[in-house]
Amino acid sequence: MRYKNFVFDFGNVLATFDGDSLLSHFCNNKEDRSLLLTALFENWQAIDEGSISYQDYIEQALSHTPVRLHETVHAFFKDWYRYLDPITQTWDFIHELKAAGHSVYLLSNAPVYFAEHAAEVYDILSEFDGILFSAPVLLAKPQPEFYQLLFRKWNLDPKTCFFLDDKPENIEGAKKVGMDGIVFTGDIDAVKAIIQ
Repeated sequence: MRYKNFVFDFGNVLATFDGDSLLSHFCNNKEDRSLLLTALFENWQAIDEGSISYQDYIEQALSHTPVRLHETVHAFFKDWYRYLDPITQTWDFIHELKAAGHSVYLLSNAPVYFAEHAAEVYDILSEFDGILFSAPVLLAKPQPEFYQLLFRKWNLDPKTCFFLDDKPENIEGAKKVGMDGIVFTGDIDAVKAIIQ
């Protein structure tokens, strides 16, 4: 295998991240869910980047929702991180990589709140040699500085790393700083074919 280190995104690589699916755990009404989908997710990038605090983002979302849904909004922001469905084939792949002596790292755009709580729910995170979430460091993919922070923090040569992310722009960003990768679609066999 030509790569020593494997870098993973979280959403849609380690576990599914889908707004409507997440909201279904908090709201049964389809029309309300549609309204909430816009109010809660339209500026999600801002909490991923850390350019707005989690609490301020909640207040912003509340200002775009009717009062009757405020309790739902609060419940969502308290517990949404518990409802990302594990992508078990990726977890199995990580176990295989670790057993073969490879190192695994996480590079994920995520709010501070998720960074603080994810390990409570997703056991796979204990397998990682290093974890870097975006909001706590005020950087996010595809900014080159975010990838470079990963390399610096764990003394990694980008040429020895392979990156899995569900967004083409993030893979493109990785390649610009010298790290190879693939847009992950759920097909671990496709990943294995490339890394040999």
